[in-house]
Amino acid sequence: MRFVGTTFLKGLAAVLPIIVTIYLIIWLATLLESVIGGMVSWLLPAYFPGLGLLVAIGGIFVVGILLNAWLVRAVFELGERIMHRIPLVKTVYGAVQDLMGFFSRTADHQASQVVMVHVEIAGVPARLIGVVTREDFEGLPDGLGLPDHIAVYLPMSYQIGGYTVVLPRDKVTPVDMSIDEAMRYAVTAGMSVTPAGRGSINSATEQG
Repeated sequence: MRFVGTTFLKGLAAVLPIIVTIYLIIWLATLLESVIGGMVSWLLPAYFPGLGLLVAIGGIFVVGILLNAWLVRAVFELGERIMHRIPLVKTVYGAVQDLMGFFSRTADHQASQVVMVHVEIAGVPARLIGVVTREDFEGLPDGLGLPDHIAVYLPMSYQIGGYTVVLPRDKVTPVDMSIDEAMRYAVTAGMSVTPAGRGSINSATEQG
C-alpha cells in the first residue's frame, strides 16, 4: 500500500500542475472569447469561433504599440487618475496594476536582485528569501526609506501574499537566482527545484 500511495502521489505531482495550467489557459481563452466574441459577432457578420480571442490578443498588442504615442499615453494616464479616484475600484485597480507592473519589470529584467534577508527567530540567525522591488525612494513621502535602504518583497508559502520590508542594504545577501525560481522556491516552501542541469534551488540559496 505504501508503494501504491507513493506512486500515485508522484504521478499526481507530475500531472496536476499540467492540468491546472491547461485549465487556466482554457478558462482565460474562453472568457476572452465569450466577452470579445459577443461584441465581434454583433459588429461583424462573418464571425467564426476563435475570432474573439484573436481580436483580444491583437487589441492588446495594438494598445501596447499606441502607448508609445504621447497623446494616447496622456489619455490613458487621465483614465488611470479617474480610476484611482473611485472608491473600491481604486483599491482593486491599483492592486492589479502594481502586480502587473512587478511582473512586467521581471520580464524586462528590470526587477531587481533576489536576496536573502538576515533575521533572527527566537534568537537563532535565519534567512528569508525575497526580491528587491525598490532601490530609490526619491519622490516618496519622507521617512519611507533612507538613502541606504531598499524595499524587499518577502513572498509567503502556499498562498498569494507576502510582506514588503524596508531595511538597510547591508542586511541582505544577493543570490544568483532568477525571479521565477525565487518565487517558486518561496511559494512551495522550498520544495521546488530548478530546471535539469542547474541543481536544486536549495543548494543555490545555501551558497548565498
